[in-house]
Amino acid sequence: MNINEKVKRRYNRISGIYEIMDKMIKEEWRFNLLSNIAGNVLEVGIGTGANLSFYPTHTKSLTGVDFSPRMLKHARDKVAKGHFSFPIELVEADIQSLPFPDDSFDTIVSTCVFCSVPDPLSGLQELKRVCKPDGQILMLEHMKSDQKWVGTVMDLLNPLTVRLWGANINRETMNTIEHSGLLIEKDKHLMGSIFRELSVRPNKS
Repeated sequence: MNINEKVKRRYNRISGIYEIMDKMIKEEWRFNLLSNIAGNVLEVGIGTGANLSFYPTHTKSLTGVDFSPRMLKHARDKVAKGHFSFPIELVEADIQSLPFPDDSFDTIVSTCVFCSVPDPLSGLQELKRVCKPDGQILMLEHMKSDQKWVGTVMDLLNPLTVRLWGANINRETMNTIEHSGLLIEKDKHLMGSIFRELSVRPNKS
């Protein structure tokens, strides 16, 4: 079994409790992030659909992808029960190989996704590929602390968090974003340097 299949099985297994885990992200953070969207939107790692109720009415369309079918089942239930003013399509897909043409979306959203992607660099490069040249990528991500001693503790705890719920807490996501060729336009610290709101551009010049 390859690493992608192992991660998928883990998220299928814990999908039932992910609603509780999603509450780690403050509603205020979700609201502020999603108030900035425009046009046709792709949300990667949509999971159980925790962001759905925060999308503004001016959203043109929303495509949500996740590689866990059990996660998507929860999201589909929310779509079926909700009253949305825009079309929503949910697709089972891997962020490392998205099934969309180049330059497909005006806005791409990710919330706590790149802690669990097996190859985060490939995932970020896929976001760059499917984002329009004048589009934006909006992210809420947790990552390794800039404080050395805190980062060391996170390194020690990381094997446990991966086993429990699949999240790497010591990813150096800012470095990975820079290596992907994306341009960081906004880096707002929400919880020290561990939790951040980011706005990046595809830099396709």
